[in-house]
Amino acid sequence: MPDPGHLNRGFTLIELLVVVALIAIATATVSLALRDPAANQLEREGERLVALFETARVESRTAGVMVQWAPVQASNNNGSDNDEQFRFIGLPGRVELPHRWLGQPLSVEIANGASVRLGPEPMIGAQQVRLHLGSQQITLATDGLSPFEITSSSAQQ
Repeated sequence: MPDPGHLNRGFTLIELLVVVALIAIATATVSLALRDPAANQLEREGERLVALFETARVESRTAGVMVQWAPVQASNNNGSDNDEQFRFIGLPGRVELPHRWLGQPLSVEIANGASVRLGPEPMIGAQQVRLHLGSQQITLATDGLSPFEITSSSAQQ
């Protein structure tokens, strides 16, 4: 029988585990909340561009016309809000797709060419587009048969 005058000091293992778990949850929440805004914009633009590529690809196959996507060089822009930052070439006249980035303009690197071919053939060939914003980059790719998707995202050191 323990001595009633003797006080137990210290923490139980369960109390320590609860505190460690709470610290881990708080750290994860803070790290997600402090995510780089450039990374957020780049991911949002990448997802949007994938959706636009697939929309243009469907329209190309439906109309039976060649459609390509190409970035517009910065030297062609004069700062006006109506300037294109990218364009879909060959879309039927009834189809209007966006031609500007949602936020800051991105730099674009297209593997093996100056434009992305979107159809009308079902097999368009493997293609890759790299989007850059600051030190962040994201890669969109297709094997030619499957839809475009975000294949990698990283911060360059």
